[in-house]
Amino acid sequence: MTIRDYDVLIAGGGNAALCAAISARRGGASVLVVEAAPRFYRGGNTRHTRNMRCAHDSATETLSGPYYEEEFFEDLLRVTGGKTDEKLARMMIAESKDMLNWIVEQGVRFQPSLGGTLSLGRTNSFFLGGGRAMLNALYRTAEQLGVEVRYDTEVVDLDIVDGRFRSATVLHRGQRQSIAAKAFVAASGGFEANIDWLKEGWGEIAENFLIRGTPYNRGTVLKMLIESGAQQIGDPTQCHAVAIDARAPKYDGGIITRLDCVVFGIVVNRDAQRFYDEGEDVWPKRYAIWGRLVAAQPDQIAYIIFDARSLELFMPSLFPPVKAMTIPDLAGKLGVDASALEKTVSDFNAAVQPGTFDHTSLDDCRTEGLFPPKTHWARRIEEAPFYAYPVRPGITFTYLGVRVNEQSRMMMADGRPAANMFAAGEIMAGNVLGQGYAAGIGMTIGSVFGRIAGREAAAEVRANLPAPATMEIA
Repeated sequence: MTIRDYDVLIAGGGNAALCAAISARRGGASVLVVEAAPRFYRGGNTRHTRNMRCAHDSATETLSGPYYEEEFFEDLLRVTGGKTDEKLARMMIAESKDMLNWIVEQGVRFQPSLGGTLSLGRTNSFFLGGGRAMLNALYRTAEQLGVEVRYDTEVVDLDIVDGRFRSATVLHRGQRQSIAAKAFVAASGGFEANIDWLKEGWGEIAENFLIRGTPYNRGTVLKMLIESGAQQIGDPTQCHAVAIDARAPKYDGGIITRLDCVVFGIVVNRDAQRFYDEGEDVWPKRYAIWGRLVAAQPDQIAYIIFDARSLELFMPSLFPPVKAMTIPDLAGKLGVDASALEKTVSDFNAAVQPGTFDHTSLDDCRTEGLFPPKTHWARRIEEAPFYAYPVRPGITFTYLGVRVNEQSRMMMADGRPAANMFAAGEIMAGNVLGQGYAAGIGMTIGSVFGRIAGREAAAEVRANLPAPATMEIA
């Protein structure tokens, strides 16, 4: 069955897809968005987000100070270890300065800047009502503009010839339909919910990973694009992976299962041994390393240990911490060796040096003569009751994707730009994120490249419209 042709077909239903849809529609194109999820679960991982990171030159009503382009780029270099396409990254950061205004024009609202342990009040804008409210605003605007949306509609085949998209086959309620379009935007996320694909890079340990976001991001469109000649970019084992509560569901646990308390205690593995510096840097820049660190531990499990002084310094998990009046009792509740945990805590306490604790900055509270060290926020764990959170790797999204240029146009394996195919969001995040993560940058990638992809797709359609007929006058 064939349904009517569109100027632009967009695969995906999250932030990147909607920014592309709105941008393309404002560019005069007819637009269809196909979302694999049901309406209630629309939006991919955008449902679980809270904020976006954008450059800006001064404080605003919702940001406490300036965040210049160069500082943003330096932060990106720090978290990626330099593994980024500098030209694309700098372009994205420059474009991000206008996104705060543009996204508000699409109906999204921000709340006043946040203080506290997140340390993001200057760099990140928080959505009023969270990711779902942001998503609902974008859907309202898109639909008011005339964008069509079809839910429960999965792309199962792509007709691509020599870098030119011709049509997509979708599956909707058991029925296959063909959709032709003059341009195609892939904004359908990564493959983090495809455990078999994760195993190809990670091996069997991927069975112990929890997926923080949508179960619908299985990489179907990504795989078809690569098989059709799109140029691949990124490492299949690189991803946004954080330490989340081990009691979280397999899929869709979202932000409420993330744990921000690593910096306030110590982290031990199944053998009650520490394995990394918990105080390496401020949390928004380093929290996304902990998923990979836990993934490298036996059975992919670890435990964050802290005492009563730290209980109210961070945003807790949905689940209550494990609580005990002594370290041996805590070990028993966690199922780890009591004497080993007691020694680890004792050795840590003995290594803590005097300092002035300040959870808002890189303070001088550190250990000495201990490996691994704790370089900041080191306080003795000695005030009962004692607490622990069990954590596992929580995969947010993967970085393997398709290469794009500054027009968000896909690049083909032979080095040519695709004729009429564009990509935005997680499916091309590996262009910017070779590894690592900084809070809010996923939404930046989706918004900036989504807006560009939609704009360029509409321009591609206009450029290829038949010339109007002319009449010769005698």
